[in-house]
Amino acid sequence: MTQPFELPHFYMPYPARLNPHLDEARAHSTAWAREMGMLEGSGIWEQADLEAHDYGLLCAYTHPDCDGPALSLITDWYVWVFFFDDHFLDMFKRTQDRAAGKAHLDRLPLFMPLDPATSVPEPENPVEAGLADLWRRTVPAMSVDWRRRFSVATEHLLNESLWELSNINEGRIANPVEYIEMRRKVGGAPWSAGLVEYATAEVPAAVAGTRPLRVLTETFSDAVHLRNDLFSYQREVEDEGENSNGVLVLETFFGCTTQEAAETVNDILTSRLQQFEHTALTEVPAVALEKGLSPGEVAAVAAYAKGLQDWQSGGHEWHLRSSRYMNEGARPASPWQVPSGPGTSAADVGALLATAAAERLRAHSHVPFQKVGPSRLPDFRMPYELALSPHLDTARGHLVTWSHRTGILGEGVWDEDKLAAYDLALCSAGLDPDATPEALDLSAQWLAWGTYGDDYYPLVYGHRRDLAAARLTTARLSGCMPVEGEASVVPASAMERGLTDLWARTTAGMTPDQRRTLKAAVDTMTESWVWELSNQMQHRVPDPVDYLEMRRSTFGSDLTLSMCRVGHGPAIPPEVYRSGPVRSLENAAVDYACLLNDVFSYQKEIEYEGEIHNAVLVVQNFFGVDYPAALGVVHDLTTQRMQQFEHVVAHELPVLYEDFGLSGEARTAMDGYVLDLQNWMAGILNWHREVDRYKAEWLGRRAHGFLPDRAPGVPVPSPG
Repeated sequence: MTQPFELPHFYMPYPARLNPHLDEARAHSTAWAREMGMLEGSGIWEQADLEAHDYGLLCAYTHPDCDGPALSLITDWYVWVFFFDDHFLDMFKRTQDRAAGKAHLDRLPLFMPLDPATSVPEPENPVEAGLADLWRRTVPAMSVDWRRRFSVATEHLLNESLWELSNINEGRIANPVEYIEMRRKVGGAPWSAGLVEYATAEVPAAVAGTRPLRVLTETFSDAVHLRNDLFSYQREVEDEGENSNGVLVLETFFGCTTQEAAETVNDILTSRLQQFEHTALTEVPAVALEKGLSPGEVAAVAAYAKGLQDWQSGGHEWHLRSSRYMNEGARPASPWQVPSGPGTSAADVGALLATAAAERLRAHSHVPFQKVGPSRLPDFRMPYELALSPHLDTARGHLVTWSHRTGILGEGVWDEDKLAAYDLALCSAGLDPDATPEALDLSAQWLAWGTYGDDYYPLVYGHRRDLAAARLTTARLSGCMPVEGEASVVPASAMERGLTDLWARTTAGMTPDQRRTLKAAVDTMTESWVWELSNQMQHRVPDPVDYLEMRRSTFGSDLTLSMCRVGHGPAIPPEVYRSGPVRSLENAAVDYACLLNDVFSYQKEIEYEGEIHNAVLVVQNFFGVDYPAALGVVHDLTTQRMQQFEHVVAHELPVLYEDFGLSGEARTAMDGYVLDLQNWMAGILNWHREVDRYKAEWLGRRAHGFLPDRAPGVPVPSPG
């Protein structure tokens, strides 16, 4: 069969190595698969299938340094996960039997108890038998923290298969943002990262949830999945009718040829690997120091990062050899695994090295403060009607008073002219049109505080290139939010006074758990401002995937969602909020708002602020296109995020209600939550259209207020 595209040159800076215990793992996994009922008689595999796929070779390449017993156990895990995938395909995807597929998946977590002494049900099929045996053999060597993380990754891997099944049932192809998010779960690479810990060293709990370790895992995951998408396109799309393939997703989104889509997927794959390297070299050492890791813990993190690198190289090598994938004429990875032999010139090698260097340099080559003219505003899709609170004018007056009282207008960053031009009460009036006067005041003041902080960090700390002061400020702000009676920081700045006041008024009726959730949301936002500063100081335009995900944090989305959820009380179970459809709904709404903000603020940020964190610029930089072309891509993505929101409301939430057996009260509360998100999007679009903050005339008049040579001399708070 003719391949649908020519495989591209792959960026692979680390050579693959082979574990010497390969034959032992092959023999063991074959005997184990037969014992679990996965071979002859299963209707899925025979021994010839298992030998052709050669999962022993995969694991020997991806875990080159572990001992024989560990390699055999890890290989059994991979045999199990690929058997699960093929079994689910035959039993449920081909038959499109969602109900039976869900029933099958619902039983599997029962075989992964955190306490190994807990009894489990009697397995009813090879998937259950294999999982029960593997869990029993693996968890005694690992901590409870690892067990919890690995069981969650396994459940995501299993449960998100329903998302793939639903997309096949509807003949629907995901948009790029949705695809990257869901592929991480259903593709299993976060699960693979857990087994890397088993093979190398367990990540200390103190840093396991931090951004640097999360980015290592996520960039690893994205690279693994995108590479697999390139090799498996023919089997998945042409043979199996799958819609969940990155090449197909980009082919559809950009309306380009399969070859062009494949090259773009490879560009994103390269960018993700380079993001991994950047994070490992810059952010991981900083967080290790910040968390006070011991030398042994630092060594464990380093061993884990090296294990992820080994997996990338070994996984690529296996794809070149496995009969499971299209790999005819596959070219060597670059830049280090360069072609050799007859017909290969030094110029070919030099071209590969130059390309890799240029790709890395491109992220640092943007020239700031370029004149770009007024922001171009396309027609945004908005299917929801705007409603405004009748208390708007009162909230405007109260916001001015509050801003003076806290000192926000007295530090040289904002004045009354800016506050009026930003009209944040208008935004609140659209976000929550039914709010009481008190609730509207609180909402407008939170928006003012967050917007002020977002302006303050780059203007003050960015100008001074003082990352340490920014981190100190961030730590002190966290101290302004006591959860259970602990002492609060004594406010020493406008941001601290504002947050102390807002925290006390907002959390007065909250439980400690609700306060913890809200505090984490504020911390996520303020820490993301430090991430932006770090990029600014390195003059580094972020990778598109990293940007879109961090944009949610810099926009304060967790804060918005947290307060919105509290407003709907306990009627909605927490597991509903954690479900895939609800997270997809929220992320679609948040991304819509973030992206339209980037479109409106393009001139303000690029021309007047020298900013690099803007989706239009990120697209320009990554794809090497001009402003209008990049704007078209961002606008298309904005439209697709809105369509994704509409899709979840129409098709996924009704199924979710049935899956969870939600009561009438819970369904009504969820409908109210959806309405809140609809008002949020309509209100934000209206606010961007109406306020002066992004308009060329106002920006020209206030230009000097943005230039770094006019940055205010705001005192940095001292510790204490």
